[in-house]
Amino acid sequence: FIALVAGFGLFFKSLKEIYRNIKLGRAIDRSDNPSLRWKTMGKVALGQSKMVKRPIAGFLHILVYVGFVIINIELLEIIVDGIFGTHRFLAAVLGHSLYSVFTATLEILAILVVIAVVLFFIRRNFYGIKRFQMKELFGWPKNDANWILVIEFALMMAFFKMNAADWVLQQRGVFPEHGNFPISSNLLGPIFQNFSDNLLMITERGAWWFHFIGILFFMNYLYYS
Repeated sequence: FIALVAGFGLFFKSLKEIYRNIKLGRAIDRSDNPSLRWKTMGKVALGQSKMVKRPIAGFLHILVYVGFVIINIELLEIIVDGIFGTHRFLAAVLGHSLYSVFTATLEILAILVVIAVVLFFIRRNFYGIKRFQMKELFGWPKNDANWILVIEFALMMAFFKMNAADWVLQQRGVFPEHGNFPISSNLLGPIFQNFSDNLLMITERGAWWFHFIGILFFMNYLYYS
């Protein structure tokens, strides 16, 4: 709860600063063509239409953008579980079958995000794409982009680690069986089978905390990005 308040407190402080900066501009009448304005904002800001002009980068960007946003729906579950001491509370809300579909979908999206950010990192640093060699992108812009890719990769791996440890504990009867984890159970499950229950609990909690604090950090880092 303390981390949550601190993280969102800093985030809203940043939003206030952005709003203050916007208010420095001169007021103009933008009430004309409301439908066109809303359509353009939806297409450019939410739909990220500028990115899809380049097919490869656009496709990878959509994977990261859509996947990362949907995956963080689980942040609601993480917050509720953290504050109230529950474990996967959405399983009770959605029911076993629907929750299994939900968790499996998140896992598939997460592995697509991992693949996309790895490809982005390689393209940006090792592929020699002309626009990335411009001097304006050296220094902070390049480091900033790389940091975002590394953070997203680390958050997704923590997500898999948390699910894999949870899955093994479910198989052992420590946790009730909730969810379907097709990626993490196959990717990390065999490794975690050799862990003791106590070490698995530490692994699951550690990954849970890393993912939670990481999301709060990432949310606030975007202000400076």
